[in-house]
Amino acid sequence: MKIVILAGGYGKRLRPLTEEVPKPLIKIGEKPIIVWQMKWFSSFGFDEFIILAGYKKEKIIDEIGSGMRYGVKISYIVEEELLGTGGAIKNAEHVLKKEDFFIVVNGDIITNLDPRRLIEELNRGDGLIGVIASVPLRSPYGILKIDEGSYIIDFAEKPLIKDYMINAGVYAFKPEIFRYLPRSGDLEKLVFPQLARERRLKAVTYSDVYWRSIDSIKDLEEAGKEIREVFKNIA
Repeated sequence: MKIVILAGGYGKRLRPLTEEVPKPLIKIGEKPIIVWQMKWFSSFGFDEFIILAGYKKEKIIDEIGSGMRYGVKISYIVEEELLGTGGAIKNAEHVLKKEDFFIVVNGDIITNLDPRRLIEELNRGDGLIGVIASVPLRSPYGILKIDEGSYIIDFAEKPLIKDYMINAGVYAFKPEIFRYLPRSGDLEKLVFPQLARERRLKAVTYSDVYWRSIDSIKDLEEAGKEIREVFKNIA
C-alpha cells in the first residue's frame, strides 16, 4: 500500500525559511520534516511513498532521491502549478487508481499515531470512501482554572481540549475518491463536506498520541525539543 505525501505548497507561514527551502525539507532537530514522516510510516511497516511535489520540487527530489538511503521506495508526481490538496491527489490518479486503499498525509505534520487504524476503519465500513484521523484541539494559550469566588486555583499550559477534535491531516482513501476530486482545489473545502453529507466519511480519534502541525517558527522550536523523546524508538 502506498503513502502519499502532499509536499507541493509554498509554506508561506514559515517565511523566510521557505524562500530557499521547501517546507518538507525544513529540519526539526537534525532531520527534515519529510524524513521524520518516512521514519514514522516505516515503523508501522509502510515503505512505498509517492511525493506530490510542486514548489521547489527539484530540491526535494535532489535531497530525498529514490529513498534507498532511508530504506524505502519513493516515486514523484510533479505539479507544474499549485493545484491544492484535492487537485494534487487527482494529479496522481494514474498511479493510485488500482490501489485497494492509500494513505495521504500533509507534508507539514509530525505525529506518531498508528495509521493502520485508518485502514481498518475504512475496510470495515460499507460505502465509506474516506477516513480522517482526528486529534484533540490543543489550546494555543495557557488556561486559568478559577473557582466560584474568582480565585485562580491552578494553571494549565496549552492543554488538550478533548471536547473538540480537529483534522489531523492524515487520511485513508479508497480509489472511489477520484470521482470527487477536483482538477484544482482543496480536499477540506470541496471534497470532505460532500462526502460528509453523503455519509461516506468517518473519523478515527486518537487521544493519546503526539501530533503537531509545523506552521510557525515557534512550532519548529518546540518540535525540536520534543522530537527525540517522541521518536526515540525509531530515530
